[in-house]
Amino acid sequence: MNTEMTPPLAGTLTLRPSTDADVAPAHAIYRHHVMTGLASFEDDPPNLEEFSGRRAAVLAAGMPWLVAVDGSDRVLGYAYLALYRPRSAYRYTVEDSVYVAPGQGGRGIGRQLIAALVAHAATLGYRQMVAVIGDSGNAGSIGAHRACGFREVGRVEAIGFKFGRWVDSVLMQRALGEGAAGVPAGPPAHRRGTP
Repeated sequence: MNTEMTPPLAGTLTLRPSTDADVAPAHAIYRHHVMTGLASFEDDPPNLEEFSGRRAAVLAAGMPWLVAVDGSDRVLGYAYLALYRPRSAYRYTVEDSVYVAPGQGGRGIGRQLIAALVAHAATLGYRQMVAVIGDSGNAGSIGAHRACGFREVGRVEAIGFKFGRWVDSVLMQRALGEGAAGVPAGPPAHRRGTP
């Protein structure tokens, strides 16, 4: 394990909604994680067209896809929300996905992206957010989620097989807004009128 810490960002990080121009750099980040790490359980990275389609589907569902950029608008990480599961009983629960560029870990980028997603999901009226973290040894992601109010609620052991070994998933969760208190008046704001 590399114990050398990358210095924290000094006021140069900006979070913003992604644009079409951000797709290629975000794709490169994701490709790196698929090819070298256990944050994603995909064995083969999607091509740029498929990755772009995934982003389009997130945006079409009314969910955010954010990027973290430095002062020169270089993409240092990205994150997005999706429904946790498609069945209607899960309609108040979202799942986050967060990826940070190689060499940029330990600078608070992931934590800031997660915090922005938490705020966005609460504003939309969601009540729970779940993180499904690949690899129980992924201390960076677990720590960033914990810093944003998530707690570990479960661990699925040896659920994935990648790079010749069995890999766990860590399930983390945090309440949003009123959480489980009371009954929601209706579906989350941007989903009213949808099944």
